[in-house]
Amino acid sequence: MQERIPTLSAANFDWSLVRSFLAVLAAGSLTGAARATGILQPTLSRHIAELESQLGVTLFERTGRGLAPTEMASRMADVAQRMEMAAHAVVQTVVGQRSNMQGTVRIACSPMAASYLMPQILTQLGELEPTIQIELVASATLSNLLRREADIAIRMVRPEQQSLIARKLAELRIGVVANVRYLEACGIPAVVGDLLHHRLLGYDQDKTIYQGMASLGMPVTAGAFALRTDDQVAYARLVTEGAGIGFVPLYVMPAMPGVVQVLPQLAIPTVPVWLVVHREIADNRVIRRVYDFVGAAISQALQPG
Repeated sequence: MQERIPTLSAANFDWSLVRSFLAVLAAGSLTGAARATGILQPTLSRHIAELESQLGVTLFERTGRGLAPTEMASRMADVAQRMEMAAHAVVQTVVGQRSNMQGTVRIACSPMAASYLMPQILTQLGELEPTIQIELVASATLSNLLRREADIAIRMVRPEQQSLIARKLAELRIGVVANVRYLEACGIPAVVGDLLHHRLLGYDQDKTIYQGMASLGMPVTAGAFALRTDDQVAYARLVTEGAGIGFVPLYVMPAMPGVVQVLPQLAIPTVPVWLVVHREIADNRVIRRVYDFVGAAISQALQPG
């Protein structure tokens, strides 16, 4: 007798498995997901197997580096993240009715993120939690959570201190971009080597762009950049005004009128984005509320697509 495959519906779908799916998707491995969530690795493995069984699809393939999402998993990611945010909103709506959540939370992030990523997220948070006050610290330096210079930090490197809890949110994609006015005047680079014949915009003391170009087989010095600044917001404005070709996170582009991506075929290494909180204050309900909301919102904002 042929085995009968159960019909999938909202009534028989186990929504609780979605959390484990998102954790494994973000971490890229069961070990990383277990570390981020506190859920045991065998439990996560069982959850993924149960979810695949319910859906009748394969969500992850094992590779030498961990677990690689299948095409179906990538297609599910956006909807699953919206489910997670909706679940948080439902819980917080009830909690908000039972207790008045008040307090101040200090968030540290780069000037670029503070200007182009966080405003929309913090506006949404303010609408849901009007009694929580936020202090946004825009700094290119790594704010020291150990000295409580911030409650929550958004970082591009994972902290090594055991007293800090870090959650990987996404992989930040970097693009080579320029204003169309500049490209009309100076031409469009066809291959990576063409960049050296253009007016390049770089950072000054910050070596991030130098390291990125070296990874593309183009080791350069400061002399390769016609204009340099470590002010990230000024840097984005210079690109927008057509001062030359620059390197910016792709999430910034919608706020840069007239700017387009060039050399999209370049395999520029992505940068991991971590949300960090001190272990001693992670259970503070106000800080935890902000931490969970900001984490889910950034994960969704930085998804490809």
